[in-house]
Formats: sequence, structure tokens, C-alpha cells
Amino acid sequence: MLNIVLFGAPGSGKGTQSARLIDEYKLYHISTGELLRDHIRRGTELGKTADKYISQGQLIPDQLMIDILDDVLEKEAAGKNGVVFDGFPRTIPQAEALSELLRKRGTDLHAVVGLEVPEDELVNRMLERGKQTGRADDNIETIKRRLDVYHNQTLPLKDYYTDKGKYLKINGSGIVDEIFQDIANQLEDKTGVKRRKKK
Repeated sequence: MLNIVLFGAPGSGKGTQSARLIDEYKLYHISTGELLRDHIRRGTELGKTADKYISQGQLIPDQLMIDILDDVLEKEAAGKNGVVFDGFPRTIPQAEALSELLRKRGTDLHAVVGLEVPEDELVNRMLERGKQTGRADDNIETIKRRLDVYHNQTLPLKDYYTDKGKYLKINGSGIVDEIFQDIANQLEDKTGVKRRKKK
């Protein structure tokens, strides 16, 4: 069992590296962003509520996010090799709630992969992504709000998980394969879980 949080600012490459982690370690992927965007697309009540926050670059209320996660862990992730949490937790209360959700399922969080990227590079990446994908929240005003929220509400998690000995500092700039190799090496050092043998 390997449960990982993928941590980093918006645009730090969490989606790219989560795909690699899922493929390499056969983990179940929980992206809170994708879950919320799916609800928004389908026009559910949750989606309408979430959209009010996301369109302003704000975080979803903790309890709402925890309820969604509890449901997904129960229905989708049970019996899997482990989980990659992408975009959660984003606050210390969410981190404490995640620990409790895992504890009641007889497991724990094993590592927090922290992708660290300079802010000007983050902004450029998201503006480029917005041009390519048309994502409405990838515009300069919302990007700046999202980064402000990240610095004020989410970045304290780095110290929180460092104090617990779970934070792995990863340079998120550069070549995707080299970044992933660093992640895999640090995960093996931390948890003993090795990469699958390449054919």
C-alpha cells in the first residue's frame, strides 16, 4: 500500500507527475480538481456551489471537500494498491481530516511529494496551458488570486508535513523524466517501495 499526496502550487506539474506515479505504482488517482470540474460540467448542486468559489480563484470549503473525498475513497479506491491525492489537502484542517479518513480505513499517508517551481515559471506555464486548453481559470487575474490563496492557505502544509517527516522536496523545473526519477528515488528511500523492473 502506498498513499501519496502530490503537493505544489497551481501549474507546478502535479497532473503530469501524478500520471507517471499512477502508471509506475498502479495507484488510484484522486484529483479533487477533476472531481469538481466534472460536477460543474454536469451541473450538479455541488458543481454549482463549487463553481462560485473556483471562478473567484478561492478554495472549496473544507467540509465539502472532505465529504466528496470520503465518498470516493469508499466507493472507488477500496482494494487498490494505494492512492495519489492530487490537489488535496490544501489546508491544515484538510490534512488532519485526510489522516483520519485513512486511519479509519487501516492505513496512513506515506509521503508528500512537493513539486517546487519558481513563481514566474508557474505563471507562464498556466498562461500557456490556458491558450492550449481554454481552461477559464487560466487567466492572469485568476492565476494571481490562486497563487495568493496557495501562499496564504496551502503553503503552511509544507512545514506541517516536514515536521511529520513526510515531505519530499522535488525540483519541479526541468525535464519531466528527470523530475520523475527524483520522485521515484526519494519515494524508495522514504518508503522502501521500488520502481517496477523495466523490460
